[in-house]
Amino acid sequence: MSYLLAPSILSADFANLQRDVEMINGSKADWFHVDIMDGKFVPNISFGFPVIKAIKKHAKKPLDVHLMIVDPDRYLQAFKEAGADILTVHIEACPHLHRTIQAIKALGMQAGVALNPHTPANLLSEIIADIDLVCVMSVNPGFGGQKFIPGIYPKVRQLKEMIAASKSSAKIEIDGGVSLDNATALLQAGADVLVAGNTVFSAKDPVQMIADLKKIQ
Repeated sequence: MSYLLAPSILSADFANLQRDVEMINGSKADWFHVDIMDGKFVPNISFGFPVIKAIKKHAKKPLDVHLMIVDPDRYLQAFKEAGADILTVHIEACPHLHRTIQAIKALGMQAGVALNPHTPANLLSEIIADIDLVCVMSVNPGFGGQKFIPGIYPKVRQLKEMIAASKSSAKIEIDGGVSLDNATALLQAGADVLVAGNTVFSAKDPVQMIADLKKIQ
């Protein structure tokens, strides 16, 4: 079973960020998942461009940047310059989603769209063929360490069918509450990318936890 693992920097030790970045570099992880929050779209604030640039300086794997912000179009160029390789916006924050996706791609980044837990998958039907990633929120966005919402399994299966029907190359990413307990079921439902934050960074041996998450069959 081929899939990618993206540890979430939101759960890292910010006082030892370079250490944690280098730990991910040396692990079997595939991407860095970087959550950007503005205190408006979600009730929390994470970090901005200087921190992303600092991560990029040391990262040896792609930066998967997830924007949980209002009016993301204002900042697309800035996120490109900060080092984003994949840039994901929320469908709920983008009134002109197709234009936003095209702008992200024109800047040379892969384009993703995130769905909150209550947002139906079929809202992506008109754009699924144009995107590189669908980020399915399996917790309510804004904070790490939340409990996984089991109701997202049917959404993942529906998205997989939509992707196949449209001949899209989009990957399905699961963000929130991913652990060894649910990873197999998520992959069987159709997930291609697993974001793991608290599961990795609260583990006694994060490198071994990443290895364990990567060898699921």
